[in-house]
Parts: sequence; C-alpha cells; structure tokens
Amino acid sequence: MSDIGIGDRELAARCLAGDREAFEGLYRQHAHRLYNLAYRMAGSTEADDLLQDVFLQAYRKLGSYKGESSLGTWLYRLAMNLCLDHLRSRQGKMALVTDSLDQEDAAPVVSQERPAEANAARLDLEQAIGALPPSYRATFVLHDVEGYQHDEVAKLLGIAEGSSKSLLHKARLRLRTLLER
Repeated sequence: MSDIGIGDRELAARCLAGDREAFEGLYRQHAHRLYNLAYRMAGSTEADDLLQDVFLQAYRKLGSYKGESSLGTWLYRLAMNLCLDHLRSRQGKMALVTDSLDQEDAAPVVSQERPAEANAARLDLEQAIGALPPSYRATFVLHDVEGYQHDEVAKLLGIAEGSSKSLLHKARLRLRTLLER
C-alpha cells in the first residue's frame, strides 16, 4: 500500500473519531474538484447543494472507506453517484412536465440566430451538455472534460470499458445534433 493510502486511512480514521480539523482539511483539499464535477453535471444553480450533500454523505459513509483507492477517488465516486442520482430524479420530474408541453405547438425557446461570440458558444455547449441523458453526460464530463481514460471512467461509473466508449460516442453524436440546431 502506498504512503498516500496510509495517509488517507489515517485521515479517514481521524474524521471518524470526530476530529473536526481533519474533516475541514478533507473538505479544503477536495471541495474545489468536487464542486467542479457537480457544476458540470447539474449546473450552477444546484452545484452548491450537491457539494454539501457530497460531504454529508462522506461524513455518514466514511466508515465504509477501506483504503483500496485514494480518499480523493472514493470521494469523487461518491460525488459522481450523487450527481447521477440527482440527474435521474430531475430527469423523471422534467419528463412529467415536458410531456404536456411537447404536445403543444409552442414556438422554439432558443433563437436560431446566435452571435458568434465565444461566450454564447460556451453557453450553448453547457446547455447541450445539460440536455444529455445522465449516463451520456457523466461519461462525456469524465472523459472529455476531466480527462479520465476509459478504464478509469468505467471504474468510476461501475460500467464496462466498452460501455464507456459507446456512451461517449453517443454523447458526442447527441451533442453535435443539439449544437447544430
């Protein structure tokens, strides 16, 4: 076992023993990265709440940390699972709301004419990523945004490496379609 793993196990043990400074250190060390994940997965309005949920869950589940991976990896996986659960829940609620809207002949919300500014393009991409199904979004964010390899994405999401490749391909195709509109 590496020194990092031993340090992580010791940090987890200190947190479990009620060492407030240890948990604050854990938060300071990982909050920025986990916030970025929550922001990319759920958007700016929900990222703060998700980050808080991640650390509440971490506090509750720290006893299940076995030191087989780094504490950062364990937290990232926990955060990813919470984000996916949140997106699935939100997607189910949105399906109920949008079913009635889809049946109406409403004018498109987004104009076809867009300024060619970089900020508008970035916003379009963020909206398109937000429109992806949770599994596509998670794979896309982990691979193309966070830079994980397919074997790492597969481990984080609990899927096969081939599934990671397939989901990424489908996500990219869907993004192209969404961005061409």
